[in-house]
Amino acid sequence: MSGILFYRNGEKWLRNILVYLSQAAWARQIISNWSIAWLVASRFVAGEDRQAAVDVGQALNENGMMLTLDYLGESCTSEAEASTARDEIMRILEDINRHQLKANVSIKPSQLGLKIDPALAQENIGAIVQKAKQYGNFIRIDMEDHPTTDATLAIYRHLRHNIGLDNVGVVIQSYLYRSEKDVEKLIEEGASMRLCKGAYAEPAEVAFPKKIDVDGNYLNLSRMTLSRNALANGVYPAFATHDPRMIDEIKIYTKTNNIPSDKFEFQMLYGIRRDLQESLVKEGYRVRIYVPYGTAWYPYFVRRLAERPANLWFFISNFFRA
Repeated sequence: MSGILFYRNGEKWLRNILVYLSQAAWARQIISNWSIAWLVASRFVAGEDRQAAVDVGQALNENGMMLTLDYLGESCTSEAEASTARDEIMRILEDINRHQLKANVSIKPSQLGLKIDPALAQENIGAIVQKAKQYGNFIRIDMEDHPTTDATLAIYRHLRHNIGLDNVGVVIQSYLYRSEKDVEKLIEEGASMRLCKGAYAEPAEVAFPKKIDVDGNYLNLSRMTLSRNALANGVYPAFATHDPRMIDEIKIYTKTNNIPSDKFEFQMLYGIRRDLQESLVKEGYRVRIYVPYGTAWYPYFVRRLAERPANLWFFISNFFRA
């Protein structure tokens, strides 16, 4: 028992260190220049430009999978950076339309100015959602660390209810205590929700510290979004997980309650559990792959290492072979 506790505590300590490194400018500068880092990162990132993302998207579509494209970038520091990100996302929407990809786009509010001025982010996100509407496409507003949750939901609600745009959805993280109440409200509003566990280092004051509780809340929230009331209100849930147990529980619940497979979808990260992705497609489930691209791949790459220690050992073993 003590050995198991040591392993779990060590894994948690390692994960926290990696989350810190994903945000540290000095670490980004060093690691981004290692060729071996990109070798490993390329397992999870389509490439550094839109064409690479389109190429990956076409291959996924041919294999029966949908995708959501994400132009990589973290919190911007100027209005000009936010505008650059907005314009790039506009262009990827054009590319999706031109190539007729079965794809939508995920965006991060901090990349579009949230931490500079929420009004700036709202303006930029609004322009993106309007552009997507012209193409019959959809925008998913990602959820970041907990201090941004209220502002992110406020932007979503402004676009959805005040402006009347129905092609926008949000993300809920099961590790936050508040998520059950958020989901209750979003069900009333008929929101399109992606449910994930959460990938940021959060304090115990706001988030479940134990994985068993995060998992339990994930299943609770999944059942809420699949309830008769939720589906009647137009809720379309997307379950973002690579956890076979979560997936099996959702499959059992939907079959038991006669919920058609076109009323929800599973979402997974590009490069992770491809075998599981292909298996779900063969079983007739809707599967969407989260495909990131761009030059700012470092923070995303390190967070993927933090989520799965096996990825870190792969990186280390290849580093010492180089």
